[in-house]
Amino acid sequence: MENIVKKSIERHKLALNFLENNTSIILEVAELFISTFKKEGKIIFMGNGGSASDALHLSAEFVGRFKKNRKPLEAISLSTNIPIITAIGNDFGFEYIFSRQIKAIAKENDLVVGISTSGNSKNIINAIKEAKSKNIKTVGFLGKDGGLLKDIVDVALIIPSDDTATVQEMHILVGHIICEIIDERFS
Repeated sequence: MENIVKKSIERHKLALNFLENNTSIILEVAELFISTFKKEGKIIFMGNGGSASDALHLSAEFVGRFKKNRKPLEAISLSTNIPIITAIGNDFGFEYIFSRQIKAIAKENDLVVGISTSGNSKNIINAIKEAKSKNIKTVGFLGKDGGLLKDIVDVALIIPSDDTATVQEMHILVGHIICEIIDERFS
């Protein structure tokens, strides 16, 4: 058991070291969030599985609050409306559950954030392509080598780990850092 603990800590140290040496990408993503909110756009998050929970978590931090009481900022997660997801999945296919929603609700001043630990989630790829066809900026919170999404999104924040849990935990860490930056800008 001690070996499991030590290996997990070592994986996280490597991921944290990577983030510490690549703060510019975090700041670039934060600036996209800030400019979206300044233009009165919304941030649209999406993800599958644990990343769906991360999408919901991060959207809640903006609409509610993170550390400071500030005005609510418009953010949503496309992973939460079960009737929409199941209707689109049934009628069109699971690979379109997010792109149909982007087509319906995303506007030019919005920012679309796809969260994918593999970078290869077909439904997120389709949604990012749909956003880009509408001239909407996109960000990928990705893992491993960034997968196919790294070449499609405007900004790719890649956690270079093959361990899904580590990638998800670093995505939340980065999300919380961005929330703290947003708190300072919009308080």
